Amino acid sequence: MENLLPFKSSSTRNWFVIYTRPRWEKKVDQLLQMQDITSYCPVRKVKNQWADRIKEVELPLFSSYVFVYINPKEELKVRLTMGVVNFIYYMGKMARIRESVIEDIKHYLEFYPEAEVEDMRDMEVGDRVKIKEGIMTDKEGQIIKLHGKNVLVVIDNLNCALVTKVSVSVLELIN
Repeated sequence: MENLLPFKSSSTRNWFVIYTRPRWEKKVDQLLQMQDITSYCPVRKVKNQWADRIKEVELPLFSSYVFVYINPKEELKVRLTMGVVNFIYYMGKMARIRESVIEDIKHYLEFYPEAEVEDMRDMEVGDRVKIKEGIMTDKEGQIIKLHGKNVLVVIDNLNCALVTKVSVSVLELIN
């Protein structure tokens, strides 16, 4: 939470985070910009495959979150925008985001457009997981070590213990 600062009322503009309806991030970003409100919805590029074609699409980097650069007078305008649920709060006040954090996100996505955010709060050593894609698709195992965005998993049903390093993004909790 070091990048979140309590909101201080002033006439200057600051970056804030708003929570949107599910799957409304890009639409809210567009609606805010139509009202001349500076907003930023970081997106990542993903290749989706259908039966007849492969298409590259842009998905929000953060589910249900959009950044807005506003002054206190624009707060109500943002709140009344269709798809906006609320502002994110920190220490009882609207959470202010440092400009450097926004710039870091933009810079990172410029060089790594396929980046994604993985939530590891739900995974722990000992959890049972299923691999969703790759050479080990549908294999089940147990997490023995968490390491960054990768985990070490002991794969069972192979008549031996196979330990493999797997990205969190291809795991599904099954316990």
